[in-house]
Amino acid sequence: MTISTFLTALGSDGPVTEYAKDMELYGWLIGSWEMETIHHLHDGTKQNSTGEIHFDWVLEGRAIQDIWIRPKRPAPSTMYGTTLRVFDPEIGGWHIIWSDPLNQDYSRQIGRAEGKDIVQLGEDSRGLKARWRFTEITANSFHWIGEERSLESDPWQITFEHFVHRT
Repeated sequence: MTISTFLTALGSDGPVTEYAKDMELYGWLIGSWEMETIHHLHDGTKQNSTGEIHFDWVLEGRAIQDIWIRPKRPAPSTMYGTTLRVFDPEIGGWHIIWSDPLNQDYSRQIGRAEGKDIVQLGEDSRGLKARWRFTEITANSFHWIGEERSLESDPWQITFEHFVHRT
């Protein structure tokens, strides 16, 4: 099998008809984006970088997959990962599976709308509670905030912010 055969089998032209309305929660992301990133380090310092994100329909329109790359290519990557988002009508939410093999960073979450935002809650590969939020959503931009905490009683700590614009 060639890579083009694989990509043809993976890709889809749009959402599956039976869940088209539910797929709108993430469907607006389809396309390519650029991001400005702030990494909030534990010592209080911040690191800035740029990156790119690409979203598309996959698995016969039953899921949305993305690729997050930081910094923008062709520079050597410090993050190169993918998210698979699958709508589950039984829970009225989305299963979110993140994988960044470059950093051995993995997370499973459940995503749902909360007001005008999209909030994903779960755990990362270190066992920390993780909350990822899409906020300030417009057709051509959004603010993505990644947060973590050890215990439910701990306050959320921002680890990453991505200020994202459609290309």
